[in-house]
Amino acid sequence: MGMMHRRELILEALGQALGLEDLQESIVALRKHFRVDHLVYHWVNSAGDQYGCGTYPSDWVQRYLDQDYLRVDPVIVGCYQRFHPVDWKRLDWSSKPARSFQADAIAHGIGNQGFSVPIRGPNGQFALFTASHHCGDMEWERFTESNRRDLILIAHEFNQKALELEPGRKPEKSRNLSPREIDALTLIAMGYSRAQVAEALTISEHTLRVYIESARSKLGALNTTHAVARALSRGLIIV
Repeated sequence: MGMMHRRELILEALGQALGLEDLQESIVALRKHFRVDHLVYHWVNSAGDQYGCGTYPSDWVQRYLDQDYLRVDPVIVGCYQRFHPVDWKRLDWSSKPARSFQADAIAHGIGNQGFSVPIRGPNGQFALFTASHHCGDMEWERFTESNRRDLILIAHEFNQKALELEPGRKPEKSRNLSPREIDALTLIAMGYSRAQVAEALTISEHTLRVYIESARSKLGALNTTHAVARALSRGLIIV
């Protein structure tokens, strides 16, 4: 069976998930598909409740909670300030608590390399989808270059399904974005400057501002960054 076909089957099973235990089965299958040490999905909903599924050893999960590592984990801290996927090497590991946390994680088999996709959902939901592995920098760079797009797509599929399964979830009202608004937010999400986006779409920066403000209003976003994050989390744009 081809890699692409296997991935599609796993995503199809994910789409049919009826409970959080089905998400766990899907993430185990995805770890095997990507051939990495660990895959983890972790979210915090609007009420502050946390939920996670993944392949980390249970003793590490318990230690993480006991040591309250959520406060010092550079992946959580760094991704909360971003909406772009990030390689762990780009995060700030300079503080003593961060280095101590990293050493403890590696000792528990989490891996020295990682790639995390931050996701922001409706009503203040924040989630992370992470792949981690133990290998050299060159091998990890090849992995992330080859699988970056798939990991981002799967992260948002995972989050969408988790939101559907969230107890007491209220359906969210949203208005459709126009094709031009989608184009503008997609290019901004890819890291283009406003001038570059305007040039790519052959429009003035003033017109671009109108599109962005319209998209922001439809998405109920506080600013452009928030609008991009919301559009990504709802699958309205794909980077």
